[in-house]
Amino acid sequence: MSRVGLKPISLPEKVSVKEDAGIILVEGPKGKLEFSLPKGISLGTEEGTIELKRETELRQHRALHGTCRSIVNNMVVGVTIGFKKNLEIVGVGFRAAVKGDKLDLSLGKSHPILHPIPSGVKVTVTDNTKIEVEGIDKQEVGQFAAEVRNYYPPEPYKGKGVRYVDEYVRRKAGKSVQK
Repeated sequence: MSRVGLKPISLPEKVSVKEDAGIILVEGPKGKLEFSLPKGISLGTEEGTIELKRETELRQHRALHGTCRSIVNNMVVGVTIGFKKNLEIVGVGFRAAVKGDKLDLSLGKSHPILHPIPSGVKVTVTDNTKIEVEGIDKQEVGQFAAEVRNYYPPEPYKGKGVRYVDEYVRRKAGKSVQK
């Protein structure tokens, strides 16, 4: 039994949810998002709340029940508040800048890295080392931040690289001289 899937989703005042042939459209002050429900999962709307229901107790329907509920809840949160990821670059000479629709990263390689910014994501760079990724789609924001981090993940010896602001990097001791 999915505990997450059974929880109702409360709708803020400015958010509207419509379902048409298995496609959910969520509209709010920040924008619109849509999601295609898998077969066996349906949407039930009551006054001010939404509930996702499964048709049968098949393993696949039980597995998708909670996942679909979380996705729809993230859509509601995204169109009202939005999502944000903060990255920081640590290293001498490492920097970032936004150039048009690309993020320009200088991470100690022989060439600058130009990473395209998706249309639903807003990227701002402060102090040349702090990157803020914002958007209404949680998956898109997280994927972009993970791709940028993947260019130079934080290494454990000097701590250099691209990391999330709240990420803890476990440091290792370097080589010691034997006498």
